Formats: sequence, structure tokens, C-alpha cells
Amino acid sequence: MSSKQRVVILGGGTMGADIAAIFAAGGHAVDIVQRSGARRDTLAPRFMRSLAQLGAAPAAPVVRESLREVSWRGVGIVVESVRENLTLKQRLFAELDTLAPVEVILASNSSSFPISQIAAGLHTRQRMLNLHFFMPAHVVPLVEIVKSEATDPELAARLFDVMTSLGRKPVMVAKDIPGFLANRIQHAMMREAWSLIERGIASAEDVDTAVRFGFGFRFIAAGPILQKELSGLDVHLDASTAMYPDLCNDTVPIASLKNKVAAGELGMKSGKGFYAWTPEKAADVRRDYDAALEKGLAILKASNGSQ
Repeated sequence: MSSKQRVVILGGGTMGADIAAIFAAGGHAVDIVQRSGARRDTLAPRFMRSLAQLGAAPAAPVVRESLREVSWRGVGIVVESVRENLTLKQRLFAELDTLAPVEVILASNSSSFPISQIAAGLHTRQRMLNLHFFMPAHVVPLVEIVKSEATDPELAARLFDVMTSLGRKPVMVAKDIPGFLANRIQHAMMREAWSLIERGIASAEDVDTAVRFGFGFRFIAAGPILQKELSGLDVHLDASTAMYPDLCNDTVPIASLKNKVAAGELGMKSGKGFYAWTPEKAADVRRDYDAALEKGLAILKASNGSQ
């Protein structure tokens, strides 16, 4: 796939706009399919702001009302980034199965639905895979390329090369298991974090402090496997042997998390979760969060992303 080929993004929400900006900043012509409405009204400002953060020249996005308006000449890849609704995604991929030329790679940014489920029964499912970005997509380097049993490995390898050329850090996930790679690791940690809070062993604030200023602080320099190589696998084996029997192994979320969601205490967006949020505090934390991400990205770029 050359820089001359076009990319079509389905969905112009926050993720869709940021993904479009990544491709545009890398020299690809981009069409965004987003029907009229509030989301379309905010699409251009978000796209141009993300382009600027990527150091690219400002440009207005090409926005289409529907897939039927897309001209397929020169298109190399489609990335679906609509809301997490399986029926909607299946309908769009069924439409793409008939509309998009057979050489076009069809990818979904779904974080929860395996591509084998989205593409079930479609004639050209060998060209379909997950291309999972993390929010904010234009800042977080990681992108997961997830294959199903039907996915053509050569197409997955081509997409891996495209992501690398765009300055992303792609990982290849051989099977489309629930949660793929990164979210499975994250949820394993979160299960223990929620359990410690539920059992009264630590507060939410102390859990956050332990991760940020303890082992999480080291993740900017090395992933978990490399860290254990540094400290010694024998040390880790001894600690694992002692600790694993006592770790949380629940198969359902903890009661306090379910209760908060049921009560509408959803975190920053509702004004209350495990923390209390005023609009001013939310704005301050969001600003500091974004600034920290940018500094972390600069550190990773300076280290050339080795390991």
C-alpha cells in the first residue's frame, strides 16, 4: 500500500477523527463517512486539531454522507470506527463486502467484538481483521492487528508495515480472543485493583498511587517481561509461587463497581465515581493527563522505542 492510496474511515466520532488524522499526517488521502448531525458538526475541528498535534499541515477532511457516496478508485484500506454495536458493525461489513473492491483491506477498530464475529458468513472475510487503536488514537502509539482464522496473513503483514510507516507501534495478535492483547493484560490488573478496594485493603487513591509511582512508572522504560528479565526470572518465579494462590480470580466484576454504575456514578463524565469531580477539577486533570501523555511519547521517541 503506497502513500498514494486512499483510506476510508467509517465513523467521524473522536476515534474516527483521530484515526483519520493519523493517515492524513502520513500522506494518505482520507475520506470520512459520517452522516449529518452533531457528530459531523464537530468532526472537522477535531480532525484539524489532531493533525496539528501530529505536526502536519492543516487540511479539511473529505466527509461523505454514506458508503454509497464513496468513490473506490485508489482506496487501499477501510477502517470502521462506529459505536460498539455488533449489529451495526455486521451490517456495515456486509455492505463493504459487496461495495469495496476485493483488493481493499477491511478493518474494524472494535475493542470488544472479534473480527470473526463481525465478518461471519461474508464472502471476502479473508481480507477482514481488527485494527484496534487506543484513545487518544493519534497520541497513543500502540495499535493491535488482530487476525481471525480466515484472515490472509499477507494482508495482515501489509497492514503491519503501513502502521509502522505511520509512526505507530503495531503488534500482531494471532487469534481474535476477547480483549485481544493489551486489554486482557489491563483487565487482569484491574481485577486485582478492584478486589483490593472491595476488600478494604486499599483506597482508590492508594491503588492509583501504587501503580503510577511504583511499577507503572517503570513501564515507560520497559514492558513487564523485560522488567523481569532485568530483575531475574528466578526472583519473579519465587514471588509468583507465593502470591498467585491469593490473587483475585473472580469471573464477574466486583459489587461496588456494579453498584456505582447502577447509581449513575460513572466517573468524570457524571461528576462522581470513586472520585468526586467538579468541572474545574475535571478540566485540570484532563489537561495534566494530556500533557503527561505527550511527555511520555517524547521519551519513547527519544529511546527509539527499543524493546
